[in-house]
Amino acid sequence: MENRAHALAAGLFVILLSMAVAAVAMWFSGGTATRDKYLLVSEFPITGLNPQAVVRYRGVSVGKVESIRLDPENPHSILIRIAVDQDLPLTRNAYAQLGYQGLTGLAFVQLNDDGKQTERLRTDADHPAQIPFRPSALDSITESGKRLLSDTSGLVERLNLLLSDQNRGRFSHILENTEGVTGHLRNAVSQLEPGLKSLPGLAADASSVLKHTDQLVIDLNQITAKINQQGGAIDNLSQTAGELADTLHKLREATESITRNTRSVDRFLLQLEEQPRSLLFGRSPPLPDPGEDGFVSPQGTFE
Repeated sequence: MENRAHALAAGLFVILLSMAVAAVAMWFSGGTATRDKYLLVSEFPITGLNPQAVVRYRGVSVGKVESIRLDPENPHSILIRIAVDQDLPLTRNAYAQLGYQGLTGLAFVQLNDDGKQTERLRTDADHPAQIPFRPSALDSITESGKRLLSDTSGLVERLNLLLSDQNRGRFSHILENTEGVTGHLRNAVSQLEPGLKSLPGLAADASSVLKHTDQLVIDLNQITAKINQQGGAIDNLSQTAGELADTLHKLREATESITRNTRSVDRFLLQLEEQPRSLLFGRSPPLPDPGEDGFVSPQGTFE
């Protein structure tokens, strides 16, 4: 009987120990049997993040990190498998960032959602939905610091090249030339000062000349208008030219008539000189030509 009691006690102890181990395991796993699985994909280093790290949603603990591994198809990507509460309202715009706990350097996963979509992100234990991993504020500051240090290093190198002995000699030469040019400009300005002082008077004279020119143009316009108006000088001159043309035409006709009369008088005087009796008896008929009746050959002509 005593051996049976010891065996029963041992069996009960084993059962209780197994239940305690299972409870502890479930506590450490956070009850993963009732949690959804997601896969975080990071292109950035996740220094300080370990399995079983806390997953938080807007600062509230909602799950654990189950595993961390490299993507076999892309070694630059890191795959982080997490398990979170089923009632967590994750949408398609959800994203993850790396957070740090104080000064310890321990990292955790911080889930966020911009709230632009209301459609829930569907997932499955065998094929978990992927959530992008974005760099945290500290990562952004670190990356910016690296770029700043790189730019500063390049700037220092350029400054060293710029301030070399050869360039310093060139700068000194440029400064000397600049000083000489400044002196020449100062002399040129001093020579231009008298001319600049006389510019106001010249401008006043030019303004006066322009005013007189405007008045002259106005007077010429008035004279032109008077000349062009009806009954003006040009109109009278045109009328006088027309009358003069008529007078010249009449004078030409009178001159031609006098010329004809003069020719007639000349012919009459020539006829009177040849036949004076024609003044009393009229003009004698012309003598018959050879072969006509009454033709008389002149005396002394040989037949």
